[in-house]
Amino acid sequence: MEPSRYEYPAKNIFEACLEVPKNMGPGLLENVYESCLIKEFELRNIKTKAQVPVPIFYKGFKIEKDYKIDLLIENEIILELKTCEVLLPVHTAQLISYLKLADKRMGFLVYFNVRLIKNGLKRFVNQYNNISEEDLD
Repeated sequence: MEPSRYEYPAKNIFEACLEVPKNMGPGLLENVYESCLIKEFELRNIKTKAQVPVPIFYKGFKIEKDYKIDLLIENEIILELKTCEVLLPVHTAQLISYLKLADKRMGFLVYFNVRLIKNGLKRFVNQYNNISEEDLD
């Protein structure tokens, strides 16, 4: 997907992530927000897969352990959802690792445990060996 083609789905992802907590409120479990986001993306005709396994290879050997991407949008954009008490740097590292392992260019860390959900959205762009963070305002 070309960089300019990421902007439309990114905008829809941002809007959907605003819509779900607006309708559902705070304090729910991650899997509830995940299910609601899946439905919101379906309503927007956005192709979404949940709990997508990411195979792990070490020195060319497949390790019998898969990580799972919370949501994969349009087969290109990773959403990592969090509802924990405190968002930690390891959560950012997790998304960055998923981007690299799955060879995807864009991902969102969506943290629902904030007063304003827009403050819980962080977009990351994998420029192949150079990850940059962009705050969405």
